[in-house]
Amino acid sequence: MRKSKPKKRIILPDPVFNEVSVTRFVNHLMFDGKKSTAFDIFYGSLDAVKAKLPNEESNPLDIWKKALENITPQVEVKSRRVGGATFQVPTEIRPERKESLSMKYLIQYSRKRSGRSMAEKLAAEIVDAFNNQGGAFKRKEDMHRMAEANRAFAHFRF
Repeated sequence: MRKSKPKKRIILPDPVFNEVSVTRFVNHLMFDGKKSTAFDIFYGSLDAVKAKLPNEESNPLDIWKKALENITPQVEVKSRRVGGATFQVPTEIRPERKESLSMKYLIQYSRKRSGRSMAEKLAAEIVDAFNNQGGAFKRKEDMHRMAEANRAFAHFRF
């Protein structure tokens, strides 16, 4: 590469749980720089998750982390041109990208849901992901299925 890699920005932990991953999630959730609104949506959704799963002994943050873990993809397919043909080559995903993809999928499928508020939709998607179902979990399963189907092209890895 001609240029050096840009420095990683330091993300401060969130005020309630003191977790960097929560702030990263809220940054993905945020629209138009309205971070306090995004935090309100996230904390509201965690309250709704607690109400939806009263018999669960773990706290809502642990449920959210488990939901993210359930929808985190391990492999993805990338297009690679070899001699005029395009192959879908399965590749491993690096850890930062795994986390980012899972957060983006959770938010994306929450926005597609029907519901009154974004907090309710996000809570419903978190509960579904925690129970290994829902749109974001299906997306991960499809990605893994695609990688498995194209395993024969793994030797084209770059």
